[in-house]
Parts: sequence; C-alpha cells; structure tokens
Amino acid sequence: MIIFKTIRYKNFLSAGNSFTEITLNKHKSTLVVGHNGAGKSTMLDALSFALFGKPHRKIMKSQLVNSINGKQTVVEIEFTIGQANFKIIRGIKPNIFEIWKDTVMINQSSHANEYQKILEQNILKLNHKSFHQVVVLGSSSFIPFMQLNAGHRRDVIEDLLDINIFSKMNTILKEKNSILKDKIVTVTNNTNIVKSKIEQQSKYIRDIAALTEENKKKYEKQVSKAQGRIQKLQEDNNELSKGIENNTALDELQKLQRKKNDVISEIAQTKQEMKSIAKRGMFLEKNDTCPTCDQPISNKDALMNKAKNEAYQVQSTLNLTQDYGVQVDRKILAVEEVIADITDKTNSMNANNREIQSLNESNNELRTYLEGEVSADLSEARTDLEKLNNDKENLFEEKLKVNEQLGYNSVIAEMLRDTGIKTKIIKQYLPAINKLVNQYLQILDFFVHFNLDENFNETIRSRHRDDFTYDSFSEGEKQRIDLSLLFTWRQIAKMKNSVSTNLLVLDETFDSSLDHDGIENLLKILYTLDADSNTFIISHKGDILDGKFESKIEFAKDRNFSKMKI
Repeated sequence: MIIFKTIRYKNFLSAGNSFTEITLNKHKSTLVVGHNGAGKSTMLDALSFALFGKPHRKIMKSQLVNSINGKQTVVEIEFTIGQANFKIIRGIKPNIFEIWKDTVMINQSSHANEYQKILEQNILKLNHKSFHQVVVLGSSSFIPFMQLNAGHRRDVIEDLLDINIFSKMNTILKEKNSILKDKIVTVTNNTNIVKSKIEQQSKYIRDIAALTEENKKKYEKQVSKAQGRIQKLQEDNNELSKGIENNTALDELQKLQRKKNDVISEIAQTKQEMKSIAKRGMFLEKNDTCPTCDQPISNKDALMNKAKNEAYQVQSTLNLTQDYGVQVDRKILAVEEVIADITDKTNSMNANNREIQSLNESNNELRTYLEGEVSADLSEARTDLEKLNNDKENLFEEKLKVNEQLGYNSVIAEMLRDTGIKTKIIKQYLPAINKLVNQYLQILDFFVHFNLDENFNETIRSRHRDDFTYDSFSEGEKQRIDLSLLFTWRQIAKMKNSVSTNLLVLDETFDSSLDHDGIENLLKILYTLDADSNTFIISHKGDILDGKFESKIEFAKDRNFSKMKI
C-alpha cells in the first residue's frame, strides 16, 4: 500500500518562493476551500507533477513556473511503501528529477523517460491514467472510467489487478518474435546464398574435372609420345655404340703417325745421302786433280762407277721408302675416316642423350602437374564444397530451431493475449467489481443494475429491465456512476494490494452535478471509508460543507501569490 505523507512546492503555478507544505496522512478527511484562482487545485497539479512529470490539468510545462519569479520551481512528495521511505523531487529552471529511497538516491538513467519508467513500473506500479482512476475524481481534466475507450479501460483494470505484467511479457515476447523473424529472414537469405555458392562450386568442379580429364589425356599423350621418342633414341644410341665399343682406331692412327714420321725421317736421310753421292760424282766428273794437294785423281772411273752404284742403291731405297710412306698415308686416311665416323656417331649419341634428358625432364614436369597441381586444385575445391554443404545443414538446423521457438512463442502469445490469461483473471474479478459498483450506486440512491463484461462494455438496466448506456443518463446520474466506480477501484486495489493508497482527492465533485441527496449519500460513503484513508475534498461550497470534515485548509491570494491557511 502506498501511504502518501507530504506534498510541498514553491514557485509552482500561483505558489511563491516559500514552500507550501500539505500533510497528506494526518486527517481522515480535509476540506480544501478558497475563491477561484486561489490555488485550491494547485495541490492536485503538484501531486500529479511530482509523480508523473505532468500536471493534473491541461497546463503546459512552461506555464507551471510561477510567472512572477520565473524560475526555481520545485515540487517534493514523500510516501512509504511497506518499510521503504521514498521521496521524489522535481524542478523546472533548473530541471530536476530525483528519486530517493531511504535517504539514498536511486541511480539516474541516462534518459528521463527511463527514470520515469522505474518510478511507475517498479515503485508506484501504476501510471498517470490509473492513478487518476483510483485517487482523483475531478471536474477539470479528469476523464471518468466510463468515458475511456475499451483499451484504456483495460489498462486501468490491468493496473488495478496487477496483471499488466502479462502485457509487458507479451510486449517482450513480440520483440523476441520480431528478432526471431528477422533471424529467419537472415538464415533464409544466408541459405539461399550458400545454395547459390554450392551450385557455382559444383559447376566449377564439374568444369575443372572435365577440363582436367581432357588435359590429362592430352598430357599423357604427350608423355607417351615423348617416351616413344626416348625409346627410339636409345635404340639409335645402341646401334651407334656398336661401332664405337672396343674400337682401336685411335691407337692405330697413333701407330701409323709414328710410322709416317719414321718414313719422313728416313726419306730425309736418304735424300741427304743422295745429295752427298751426287756431289761426289760431280766432283769426280769435273776434276782430274785434287784441288787440295794438286795431285792427279787415281781410279777416277772406278770411283765414278762406285758413286753411280751407290746412287742407284740409295735411289732404290728412297723409292721403297716413299712407296711405304704412300701406303702409310693411305692407312692413315682410312683410319681417319673411321675416326670421323666414330666422331659423328658420338656426336649423334650425345645429341640423342641431350634430347632424351630434355624429354625426361618434360615428362617429369607433366607427371608432377598431373599428380600434384591438378589434383590439389580439385581437392581444395571439393573441401570448399563440403564446407558449404555443412554450412547449409547448420543453417537448416538453425532455421528449424528458430521455427520451433516461434511455435512455442505462438502458444505463449496466445496465452498472453487479452483473450488469454488476463481475461480469465478479469472474469474472476468481474463479479466482485459489478457487485461493489451496484452497492455504491444503491448508497447513492441510484437504483439501476450496472454490469461490466470481459470486454469492459457496460450494460445498465433499470428496475423495469430497460437497457441503458452511460451516455443515456443525466450529468448527476453519470457522476453517481463515476463515484461508484472510483470507490470500487479503490476497494479492488485494496483487495488486490496492487495500487492501494491512503489518498483520495475529490476535485469540485460536490460543486458539480450532485443534488442535495447525492451530496448526503456521497458523505455517507466518505464516512464509511477505512481509517487509513485520507480524503481531500476541494470545493467552492465551504459554507455548505463546513464542519462536515475533520480538518480544513483555506487558500487565498496575497499579493498575487497563493497562501495556505489551516
């Protein structure tokens, strides 16, 4: 239960720079009187502003600041809930909004709206509309329950029955569902992307596989052709090597060259010997005496014949040697031809070996490409494809889980709808609500049967069973219904212990459409309120109501400022 203790304000509307303080829980009933504009309803605006940041009446926030002082508007309210003491301070110029609990200020949110939510949802557990249905009945900006639309009627009763938690849960559930739906869209989009990638990767693998197979055949054909060429070259080398293996042509050539050198040397010696013989013969032929000793040459003819015989023998030897040299030259030419043929064969074998080496290197590169790079490309592509398929499966499982959660949430949402749990709870309280309303109507001498259904539509029947609506009645009769509902909501709140409070403010209720009997009946209700109720009656009819309540507060204007007299 909320026990409002004090409200104090300064520079608020017509109040001046000194605090006006009203004790809210001192007397069971208090009459608040004063002339028009004296500041009677200011306490109600201050109460509403302190709790909800906006006045009871339709007044702009800037107009709440006292027009003379123009700044330092402050409103403070103190109340208790259970064992906890709360104090709320609000100000304008400068802006102030503080919530204190047991002398410790609650951490302020970064945004005033969030701070207000803490106050309404976690502390007061009622909003501006519900507060005015339970605490205030006025003739100014107050909208009676029966003039609210069905949605606002539901809000009020949900606050009273403390079942708006289901609405909050439903709101949270809708937010979660919205997130889940967004997640499904994201998962679906990602799945489509993965499917597209799988199709592209599969096509790539097929194309590469076909191309690889074609290239493989092409390269294998090249390898086979090269291998055939290698085999042919090796066979050629085998044939060429047959004429080279164990060949002694070089040795033979060296021997022949040595013989030729011997022949040349022998021919030179023979020719030198021939020259010597020819010189001696010419000497004998030209000279009869010795030029040295001037003695006649004896046996000249014999000596000349001897020289001729020696010359003949030497010439024969020279001819034989020259013939032998010709034979050696011929043999040398034959051997050189053999050697040239061997050289040609050797060069051919070396060329073949170089070609064989080149072909082997080319084949090795082709085999490496076929066995390495091509296979590696496809292996990596297939690994990527497998990963994409795993991603697709994971996305499918994730989508199943999200859809499953959405299915659970739809069942919960069905329960949290207005036609679900809340309606069942409201149905349980509707008989008590209707019973209390009719009891208060009888106290106010308004003998009709009032009934609210689960959709908060009213049915009003007279004693003769005629059907009426709220709008069918006069203003005085409507006010009796409004009063009955006000006291009913207070009783229900007290029964439910949700937004039960000690405070009740009737703003000019006695000054409006109630007749004399209605006033007397309303007083009966006020007199029967619990001892922990504190009622403030704001009225112009001080002369009529004077003496009917425990205490009295009078407001008056003093030099354009509102002053309170007790």
